[in-house]
Amino acid sequence: MAKAGKKKRARVVETAVVKEPVVHQIDGFIKRHATWLALALILLGTIRIAATYTVSYHTADEPAHIGCGMQWLSQGIYSYEPQHPPLTRVVAALGPFLAGARSTGKRDMYAEGIAVLGDGDRYEQNLTLARCGNLLFFWLACWMVFLWGSRTLGPAGAVFGVLIFTMTPTVLAHAGLATTDMGITAGFAAATYCSVRMAEQPGPKTAWWLGLTGGLMVLTKFSALVFYPAAVVAALVVWLFQHRTSTSHLLPLVRARLPWLGTATFLGLLVIWAGYRFSFGKTIWIPFPVPFPELFPGIREVIRHNSHGHIAYFLGEVSESGWWIFFPTLLAVKLPIAALALIGVGLWRRPGVSGGWPFWIVTSTAAAILLVVIPARINIGLRHILPMFPFLAVIGAVGLLWLAEQASQSQAALGTVAVLTLWLCISSLTAHPDYLAYFNAFAGSEPERIVVESDLDWGQDIKRLGQRLRELHATSVGFSPAIMLDPSQHGFPPWRWSAVDAPYPGWNAVQVTAWKEQRMGFRLQQPDVRLWPDYTKPVERVGKSILLYYIPPQR
Repeated sequence: MAKAGKKKRARVVETAVVKEPVVHQIDGFIKRHATWLALALILLGTIRIAATYTVSYHTADEPAHIGCGMQWLSQGIYSYEPQHPPLTRVVAALGPFLAGARSTGKRDMYAEGIAVLGDGDRYEQNLTLARCGNLLFFWLACWMVFLWGSRTLGPAGAVFGVLIFTMTPTVLAHAGLATTDMGITAGFAAATYCSVRMAEQPGPKTAWWLGLTGGLMVLTKFSALVFYPAAVVAALVVWLFQHRTSTSHLLPLVRARLPWLGTATFLGLLVIWAGYRFSFGKTIWIPFPVPFPELFPGIREVIRHNSHGHIAYFLGEVSESGWWIFFPTLLAVKLPIAALALIGVGLWRRPGVSGGWPFWIVTSTAAAILLVVIPARINIGLRHILPMFPFLAVIGAVGLLWLAEQASQSQAALGTVAVLTLWLCISSLTAHPDYLAYFNAFAGSEPERIVVESDLDWGQDIKRLGQRLRELHATSVGFSPAIMLDPSQHGFPPWRWSAVDAPYPGWNAVQVTAWKEQRMGFRLQQPDVRLWPDYTKPVERVGKSILLYYIPPQR
């Protein structure tokens, strides 16, 4: 009897082990291998990004950034355009520079960039080398998502955050271009992370890291000078509201951190000065010589640019004034629907206090960025709020984490986790290599009705157009490129600028940006004039952004 009882208990224990929920087993595996899983996701994202380098043509802004960076590297000056600081541009030009390319002294930064790309008749190689530099910022941004997720949600939430971030097509798109947007995304995430660490544990180590990341953040893009203060103010407001801290309690906290904040500020300014090659001179705002004088005209140029606005197309309208619903709408149509669902669940089912960082720091930071850009008059791409995306990924990770926790008790929750995760991954993988032009199903089959420019057509499909025209044995083509290029160098047949009133007999190609935003040259003039692409049906679409027409010659 005793032996039978022991055998029965052994079977019960064995059954209990076998019947341990699969969700718990997966959760345990993720927690034990969180770092390696995150690195695997980052590696997969890197491979997917690198696979786009030779597919897409250079985009509108890449030559300018490369040209400015090459001037900094090979001439030791930075005079083409002050509106963007030098760090991301120097990183973009570093690869071609190490391969032997040098500044050619062109008067225009775009022409200079085109010349650098064509150096030694190595266009593909130089463009690939320029784009590779942005991987540094992609890796840093991914790791900051992991750190934010770890501090806020724990190891499983950190992995889920990296999954969502690296499966977002817009992230992959701008990580694969020699531009500035991934740079500020990484810099902002790092600087805000170090700011929370400073508030949590003030001292020389956190001051050093905050100074370094803060200085590098400013050197990526000047919108950091708006995003970062807005995020800090938003976090402070929420903290004061939640804690109801009296002045007598607040002042000692501030005094304890002031020396280290001063140290961080000094180090940050030193980093910025190094980014401008320790330049020293007079500026329009200060009548005596100061460090990094190029910084101040750059800030003034950004302010002027925003006050004057930028021509853009949105929902059938061309304007320079911007639209307050521009960025919220693009978030709704450019993020994968599965990611939107997870973000919604994350905002709805906020995590409780778990000993980590409060979740409201993440949400207030993301909200601060969105709030400050809504009144902006420069509405030319979701990329301008790319620094939100690491925080959106962490919010989405909250949703995925909560659903996974419910899955141990509910088959419906388990099915929801599986469906949303697969949906996210499949929608991202099937977007390859057209990450820049990705829209979810909410946008419909003609996303150019919503927006163009860097969200759909930034010139990336021009190389494909040349290839397609060769396949069609086209002897000529009417084409008005919306970016600077020399089509004759990239396999184009003889071409002429498109006519405004009617297509030419034979082949005609139209970038949707040239059609919708630039209106075939009309831009803001004569808004009631109908253009021939408005009523002429294309025979095919090249890539995602160029329409190809064929008009039979009259006999």
